[in-house]
Amino acid sequence: MVIRAIAILLASAAVATSAPGLAAAAAPTAPADNGKAAGAFISDLAQRAYGVLRDKSNDRNAVRSQFRALLKENFAITDIGNRLIRRHVRTISKQQYQAYQAAFPDYVVDTYTDNLFEFADSELRIVRTVPRGTRGTIDVYARVTRKNGAQPIDSIWTVKKTESGKYLVDNLTVAGVNLSLTQEADFTAYIQKNGFDALLQFMKDRKSA
Repeated sequence: MVIRAIAILLASAAVATSAPGLAAAAAPTAPADNGKAAGAFISDLAQRAYGVLRDKSNDRNAVRSQFRALLKENFAITDIGNRLIRRHVRTISKQQYQAYQAAFPDYVVDTYTDNLFEFADSELRIVRTVPRGTRGTIDVYARVTRKNGAQPIDSIWTVKKTESGKYLVDNLTVAGVNLSLTQEADFTAYIQKNGFDALLQFMKDRKSA
């Protein structure tokens, strides 16, 4: 799920199994300037997230607030949200679309924040960076380890560069699973069964759950 993707991107969480080894296949390294900058962006984002979790003065409301700020600042949240409902964009109203995009960031944070505290002891290490296509998108391969001896979590963070030169997280693959595609399938199944307005209500109700 891309929701879990964002949880991992914020605090390396919500994955039950470890991914296969990253070194299974050789791949070209991204150009030094782009690859190094993209890797540094992911590393810095992870450290900022860990800092939020490890700050003993933060209660859950403070963590939610700070994660929400990290999400809006560092993720292509509109593009991610659009991707998850792309099969329905032409059939919903402008008001429904706006309500969905307004609810999406809070839904992500409120769904997974409480599960992130157990990952405060994690450490993220950048393994390598690989260019994706010709538009400056970079795949950043990373490994998360925990001090409790749990198996490492391997992931690929897809990072794109905006026209202003800022990097944004656009997707995540964990254990070979493209999480955007998985979450899109989940949302599509829910909409087909219950309708788009029901999805909106479900997302809004998550805040009080």
